[in-house]
Amino acid sequence: MECAVITTYRCNAKCGMCQTWKHPSRASEEFPPDILNKIPGGMARLNITGGEPFLRKDIKEIVKILDKKSQRLEISTNGFFVDKIEEIAKQFPSITIRVSVEGLPTLNDKLRGIPQGFDHALRTILRIKKAGLKDIGFAMTISGENCKDLLDLYALVANMDVELANAVVHNSFYFHKMDNEILNRDEVEETMLRFMEALLTSPRKNLKRRFKDWFRAYLNLGLLRHVRGEDRPIPCGAGTETFFLDPWGRILACNGSIEPMVMGDLNTQSFEEIWNGEDARKVRRMVKNCKQKCWMTGTAVPAMRRKPWQPIKWVLENKLRLYRGKEICL
Repeated sequence: MECAVITTYRCNAKCGMCQTWKHPSRASEEFPPDILNKIPGGMARLNITGGEPFLRKDIKEIVKILDKKSQRLEISTNGFFVDKIEEIAKQFPSITIRVSVEGLPTLNDKLRGIPQGFDHALRTILRIKKAGLKDIGFAMTISGENCKDLLDLYALVANMDVELANAVVHNSFYFHKMDNEILNRDEVEETMLRFMEALLTSPRKNLKRRFKDWFRAYLNLGLLRHVRGEDRPIPCGAGTETFFLDPWGRILACNGSIEPMVMGDLNTQSFEEIWNGEDARKVRRMVKNCKQKCWMTGTAVPAMRRKPWQPIKWVLENKLRLYRGKEICL
C-alpha cells in the first residue's frame, strides 16, 4: 500500500495550474506530527507533499516518524528552502527528493511565480547530491505553456544523472482548479510522443535509471490518454491500494476528485477503524464509479505495480517497434 501525506496547503509558489496557494491551511489547524504514528508501517511508498512541505516548522519530526514506516520515503518540494532541505537530506540519507520545476529557468520562474526559483531548485539538487542522496531529481507538470522545455529538461537531467518525474495538468479540489485546459493539444501530444520515444531509448549509463525511464514512458502513455480525454490504461485503486492524509488529519481516497472523498479522521479514529469502516466502503464505491479519468503518480504507479505485466508488455513491444524504425503504438 502507498500513502501521500499532504502536510500543508500553504505554498510560497504561485503556479497558474495549481491555486492551492490562494487557499492555504492555517498552521495552527494542521495535524500534529504524532498523529502520523497511527499510519501503518511497512508501506511500499510514502510521499510527503503539500503545498510546500518545508514551510512546516516541524518537518524534521514528520520525516523522522514516516521514515520508519516505508521502504521508500519521498519528499516533493519546490526546492526554494535550500539550507533546510540540505539539513534534512544529511540527517536522512536514504530518502527520495523530487524538486518541482516547470521548465528551464526563464519559463519556470514565470510559471511558478518564484523569483530565482530555478536557481534555488538547481542549487537544492546539487547540494543533496553532494550530501550523498541517491534517488533525487526534478519533477515537471506538462502544460500547453511549458511543453517546449520538456525534451531539453530531460536532456539536462540525463546528463546530470538524476531523475525526471512528470505529470500533466489536472483539475481537482486539490488544485482548486476546474478550468485547466490544454489549448495547443496537437503540440503537447507531439512533444509527449517524442518524450516517450526518448525515454524508451534512454541514453543513461546507469542501468537502473535507464530501466526506470522505460517504464516512465508507460506512465506517460496514461498522461497522454488523459490529455486526449481517454480512459486510464489501468483502473484506479484509490482508497484500496493507496490513500492520502490531508493537513487536517483526514484520510482521503485520492487528490484527483472533484470533491474530497473522506474516509475518516485520524484525530478521532484509529487507522483500522477508518480503513474498515462504512465511510471507507462508500468511498470505494465512489472510486469505482468515478469519471475523472485522472492519471496522477499517487494512483497511477500503484496501479502499474498491481498489474506489472501490462507496462512490461507495452515497453518490450514499443522498444522493438523503435528498433525497427516504427512509431510507438498507443
